Amino acid sequence: MAENIDDISIRYEDENGNLIVKELEKEVLTRGGWTTIMFLYQELDRKTGEFGPPKVTIRRYRKQSGQFRPQSKFNISNKKQALKIAQVLKDWYS
Repeated sequence: MAENIDDISIRYEDENGNLIVKELEKEVLTRGGWTTIMFLYQELDRKTGEFGPPKVTIRRYRKQSGQFRPQSKFNISNKKQALKIAQVLKDWYS
C-alpha cells in the first residue's frame, strides 16, 4: 500500500526479483480520497521471456487509515479496444 498517490505503481516482480509487469506510463486522472490512475504497462510472457504488447489499466484507489488501497480496476487488453473506447468518448463529448 502507498501513502502518497505518486508512489502508487503496478510494477511487479516475482519472488525471485524477476520483473513480471513493467510500468511504461502513469497518468493520475483524479486525486483525493478516491483516486483514479491510468497505467500503460507490459506483461512478461514467461514462455518467450519477452514483454508483450502494451496494455492499459484504469484503477481506483481509496484512502483509508492513511493508505491508498485498490478498490476496482478495468483492463484494456489491446490496441483495437483502446482506440474504440477513445473514439466513443470523443463522440460523446464532442
